[in-house]
Amino acid sequence: MKVILKENIAELGYKDDVVEVKDGYGRNYLIPKGLAVIASSAALKQLAEDKKQRAHKIAKILEEAQAKATALEGIRLTIPAKASSTGTIFGSVNAAHIAEELHKLGHDIDRKIIYLKDPVKVAGVYTATIKLHKEVSADIEFEVVAEEEEK
Repeated sequence: MKVILKENIAELGYKDDVVEVKDGYGRNYLIPKGLAVIASSAALKQLAEDKKQRAHKIAKILEEAQAKATALEGIRLTIPAKASSTGTIFGSVNAAHIAEELHKLGHDIDRKIIYLKDPVKVAGVYTATIKLHKEVSADIEFEVVAEEEEK
């Protein structure tokens, strides 16, 4: 009996695979537990359509991420921060500060996808990585400068 797996099953196959199983195993275990469906011609057509739509959706998301990465290329931010006379920042510059500066430039980037290697606690030039998709990321260079104190 041929069945289409709805979930990954060890030793048998992965989700959406069409596999050959013994009749008893398919009818008494896989189908009643919702782990598979009979591979009828209608079910196979539905599987092909689902795979096609999923591939299209994933390709569109990837394309949008690549477009955002291209738009972010070459951007250099300047982030003012209160600092001591030695250049040490009071507090630190984090992903929220970078997201805010990008928002001012018209790029809506969620702070949760911005990654810094180390905490930024000294004025200087740094790089932040923005992970737009599991396959697409963009590096942004930013400079932390000491804010002029008013007297």
